[in-house]
Amino acid sequence: MAPKELEDQNLVKLESACSDLKALIGASEKMEEKLGKMETRFDLLEGSLSTASRRVAPLQSLAMSMKALDTRINRAVSPALALLDSFKLFESRQHKLMDLSSKLSAEKTPEIRFIKLIHYMDCVDELNEAIDSLSQEGEPVIQKLQEVVEFISRTKAADQYRTERLRETLITLKALYETEVDAMRFEGLLDEALLHIQDEFESLLQNLRHENITDLSDDNDDLVDSGLGLGSELELTVLRRITETLAANDCLDICIDIYVKVRYRRAAKALMRLNPDYLRTYTPEGIDEMEWDTLETAITLWIRHFEVAVKKVLFAEKKLCNQVLGTIMEGLVWPECFIKISDKIMAVFFRFGEGVARSSKEPQKLFKLLDMFESMEKLKPEFSEIFDGEAGIDIYTRYRELEKLLIDASSKVFWEFGLQIEGNSDGLQSLQDGSVPKLVRYAINYLKYLATDNYRAAMAKALRTEQIWKSGIGISSKPDTDENLLKDAISNVMEALQRNIESKRSRCKDKILTHIFGMNTYWYIYMRTKNTEFGGLLGEQYMKNKYKVVAEESAYMYQKYAWGVLVKILDMEDSKKPGKETIVTEKIETFFKGLDEISQMHKGYYSIPDLDLREQIKEATLNLLVPAYAEFLESYSGLLKGKSYPSPQRLQGIVIQVFDGGDAKLKRRSSNDRMVPRTSRSLEGEINDFRRSKSHTEDF
Repeated sequence: MAPKELEDQNLVKLESACSDLKALIGASEKMEEKLGKMETRFDLLEGSLSTASRRVAPLQSLAMSMKALDTRINRAVSPALALLDSFKLFESRQHKLMDLSSKLSAEKTPEIRFIKLIHYMDCVDELNEAIDSLSQEGEPVIQKLQEVVEFISRTKAADQYRTERLRETLITLKALYETEVDAMRFEGLLDEALLHIQDEFESLLQNLRHENITDLSDDNDDLVDSGLGLGSELELTVLRRITETLAANDCLDICIDIYVKVRYRRAAKALMRLNPDYLRTYTPEGIDEMEWDTLETAITLWIRHFEVAVKKVLFAEKKLCNQVLGTIMEGLVWPECFIKISDKIMAVFFRFGEGVARSSKEPQKLFKLLDMFESMEKLKPEFSEIFDGEAGIDIYTRYRELEKLLIDASSKVFWEFGLQIEGNSDGLQSLQDGSVPKLVRYAINYLKYLATDNYRAAMAKALRTEQIWKSGIGISSKPDTDENLLKDAISNVMEALQRNIESKRSRCKDKILTHIFGMNTYWYIYMRTKNTEFGGLLGEQYMKNKYKVVAEESAYMYQKYAWGVLVKILDMEDSKKPGKETIVTEKIETFFKGLDEISQMHKGYYSIPDLDLREQIKEATLNLLVPAYAEFLESYSGLLKGKSYPSPQRLQGIVIQVFDGGDAKLKRRSSNDRMVPRTSRSLEGEINDFRRSKSHTEDF
C-alpha cells in the first residue's frame, strides 16, 4: 500500500474516535444529572422507611412472641396426641384380652388350649407394653404442658381467664394420669390377667407327674436317662412363657413361690408312692428299738429309694426347673429353686442314714452299713452332677458327711466285733460237751461273708479311708494294698477268736473235754474256710498252720488221754512179776471198766458233731485199741481160762457204737452242719439266716 493511502486511513480512524469520545462525554453528563435526581429520591425514601420502622416495631415484637408460643404449644401438643394414641391402643388391647379370655375358658382340647394360652400371654405382654408406654409418656407430656402454662403466665400471652382454665386442665390431667396408670397396672384388667396366668401356671405344674416311680425291679444302675423329662415340648413352652410374663410384670417372687411349692409337693408325692414309712424313724434311739428284720428291710429300701430319689425324681426336677426358669435373670434363679425343692426331700433321707450310722454298733449292722456306703459311692458321680455349683454345696456337703459317718460306723462295728469276741466270757458253758460254740460259728460265718466279693472291696475301702484319716497319709501314698489291709484286719479278729477259744480251754479241768473242744473248734474253723474266698484271703498255708495243725494236735492229745490210757493198761511190762494170772485178770477188768467209763462219757457228755472228723477219730481209735486188745488176748488167753471176755470183733463193735450210737449227741447231723467247703452262694444264704436275728449276738 502507498504511504499516502495509509495516512488517509489513520486520519479517518482518529476522526471516528473523537466523535465517539464526544458522545460518551455527553452520556456521562446525562447520567450525572439522573444520579442527582435519584439521590434526592433516596433521601425521601429513607425518611419514609424511618417513619415506617418506628410504626412496625411493636408488631414485630408481637409476631416473635406468637412464634415462640406456637413452638411451645406444638412441643406440648405432639406428645399429648401420642399419649392419646397410647390410651386408644390400651383400650384395644383390653378388648382383645377379654375376647381371648372368654375363648380360653371355653376351650377344652389341651393342645389348642395351650396355643390359645400363648396368644393370651402375647396379649398380656402387649397390654403391659401399652401401660409402660403410658407410664413413660405421661410424665414428659405433663412437664411440657406445665412449661406452656408457665410461659403464658409469664408472658401474658393470653388473658387471665384462659390462663386459669389452662392451669386447671393441667392439674386435672396430672391427677388423672397419676391415678389411672396405677389402676391400669394394679387394679385393672392386667391384674386380673396376671392372677389368671398364675392359676394356669400352678395347674400346669400340678399336671406334670413322675411316672413309673413304683417300679423298683429294674436293677440297671444307670437310671439317669438323658431323655427323662416332665411335660411335652408345648407344655414346657407355655410354662416358660408364663414365667417370663410374670417376671416382666413384677411377679417373679410369686412365680418362684408357686413353682417351689407345687414341684416339691409333686416330688414328695411321687416318692410317697414307694411307701417309705421307715423314714419317720430317724433318731438313733428309735432305730435301736426297731426289730432287726424291720431295720434290715428299712435299710434295703432306703438304699433303693435314695437312688430313685436322686436319679429319677430330682434329676427330672432339675431338668424341668432349668427348662421352665432358665431364661429368667440370665439363669441365676433356677438353681436356687431346684435346691429349695430338693433340700427337704434329701434331708429326710439324710436323717435316716445318719440315724442308722449313729445307732448302736451291733455286729449284724456291718453289712447293711457297707451296703449303704457302697451305694453312696456308686451314686456319687450322679449326685455331684445334680447338685453341682454353689447352690448345691450344702446338700453335697451333707452327702459327704453321711459317707464319713458310714465309714466311721462300719470301722467301729468291725473293730468292736473283734473286741467283743476277745472279751466274751461265758464261763464253761460252751465246753459242756466240747462242741463248737455259737460264738465261733457266728464269727466264722460273719467273716466268711465279709470276705466275699459282695463286701470285701467296700470293707477294705472303709478301712483304708479310716487309716488315711487317722494317720494323715495321702491318698496317693498307700503302703499296703486294700487286700492286705483287709487281710490284716480279719487276721486280728481271728487271733482274738483264737484267744477266746484258748481262754475257755484253759479254764476247763477235764483234759479230755479240753482237747475235744479244741479239736472240734479248730477243725470247724479250718474246714468251713477251706477253698473259700475267706481262706484265699488269709492263705491256705496260714489256715493250716493256725487251725488244722492245732486241731490235729488236739486230736492226738484226745486220743492219748481218752483211748491211749486203755492201751497203756494192757501193757505187760510187769509180766515177770509173780502172780501173773492175777495181773492179767486185773488188767483186763480195769481195761473194760475204763472202756465203760469212757464210753459213757462219749454217749452222755463228749460230742464230736462233725461226721468226717468223727469217722477219722473212730478209725484212729479202732486202729489204736482193737489191735492192742487182740494182741493182749492172743498173748494171755491161756491165763484167762474159765472166764469169758469180748472178742476183738465185739470190742470193735463197742467202739463203733460209742461213735455211731443212738445218743442224740452222736447222731449224724444234716449236711448243713458238716465241715465241708461251701460255695459263695450257699454261704450267702447262711449269712442271711444269721443276720436276720439278733439272737446270734447274745454270745457277746
